[in-house]
Amino acid sequence: MPFLNKTFAILTLSILLCGSAGFSQKVFLQSGPMVGYSEMREVQLWIQTTESAEVKIVYWEKGKADDKFHTISEVTARDKAFACKLLADQVLPGKIYEYEVWINRIRIELPYRCEFRSQTLWQWRTNAPDFNFVIGSCNYVNDAPFDRPGKPYGGDYQIFTAIDSMHPEMMLWLGDNIYLREADWNTKTGIYYRNTHTRSLPEMQSLIAHTHNYAIWDDHDYGPNDADRSFVHKDITLQAFKDFWPNPSFGVDDKPGITTQFGYNDCDFFALDNRYYRKSKKSKNPSILGKHQLNWLIEALSSSRATFKFVVVGGQFLNSVEVYENHSNYPEERKYILDQLAKRDIKGVIFLDGDRHHGEISQLLLNDNNMVYDITSSPLTSSAHRKVKEENLYRVKGSLIKERHFTRLSISGKRGKRKLKVEYFDSDGKSLFQYLIDQPKY
Repeated sequence: MPFLNKTFAILTLSILLCGSAGFSQKVFLQSGPMVGYSEMREVQLWIQTTESAEVKIVYWEKGKADDKFHTISEVTARDKAFACKLLADQVLPGKIYEYEVWINRIRIELPYRCEFRSQTLWQWRTNAPDFNFVIGSCNYVNDAPFDRPGKPYGGDYQIFTAIDSMHPEMMLWLGDNIYLREADWNTKTGIYYRNTHTRSLPEMQSLIAHTHNYAIWDDHDYGPNDADRSFVHKDITLQAFKDFWPNPSFGVDDKPGITTQFGYNDCDFFALDNRYYRKSKKSKNPSILGKHQLNWLIEALSSSRATFKFVVVGGQFLNSVEVYENHSNYPEERKYILDQLAKRDIKGVIFLDGDRHHGEISQLLLNDNNMVYDITSSPLTSSAHRKVKEENLYRVKGSLIKERHFTRLSISGKRGKRKLKVEYFDSDGKSLFQYLIDQPKY
């Protein structure tokens, strides 16, 4: 009997120690996990710890927990704010995978669903899958010691819970995903602190753990307000962007920047850098994109066979009013892009952008059967501009949104008859406006 009691005590202590070990390792988790880009044969994940730690992801096809895989273990480092990326490279097309986070060889219990999906191999086999994704920009997380005095600029963080409840396959962050403050943008310490502070928002953790995330930047991720190519610390903010966002690539043709391109089902996404090469509109040959990126964009659009071609950029493209940082302030570059779309008969182009602290849909008919669209979604959690008076000539009637919101884009239908449904929602998930765009006739 004493032996049995001793054995029971040892087992009980072991269980308690294992449980407390898992709990103690959880304090090493700063933010994430975040699910990044998805392809047919690999998916990238991101995680951040509070100090240097060994991390890995263990994953398995949903419903097949006996057959597990794991990423290569990585040790997080202070130089990257203890953030790292992990590659799940033993996936097959069209599967949903569940996963676990392991820190210092201890499994971490998380209170939300941890899943990712690989893209479907549908080509030459079936219709493209129906899917939906969410877009949004201008995410301000209050931080009193560094914020301007007065009424807090950010709020309604429940918007991320509302987005999560709709189960989008991916979220596309349209810039101003963080807001660098005056105390931040002149040092690596400040820049990495701001990225860490924003990414650690509790309301965001469930969403990013099972929704694929892609991002571009705008001025507040890049540097001071309205910053252009002259910003002296742009290479630090570029490295921070690379360290915090699990995008598929950064820059094109060995040119630095955040530019990337990816496909998702039958759609292509062209994510642009509107900061690194930006020349002031007062300079000679002013430009937002720079000559090299501009040429790449036109060639990439020309070669795309996607149903919808989404051009993702920080500032509004179609808005006719020459205010703030609209592309209308750069008329020659804007005209060149539109002329190329018409001349090369590039159809199905839809610009996705933010920046303006209001939402709206714009449309411009290039010729008899080539309509270009611009879907603006802003802000997520920063303050909204409630007194919008500008007369955008291309605004779709009723589409102006003057409160915090996000936008869901749903693509459905058979080949040749695909439809894009655009729906704006408020911070609590209440529908504000809907609009339907038909696949163009090719």
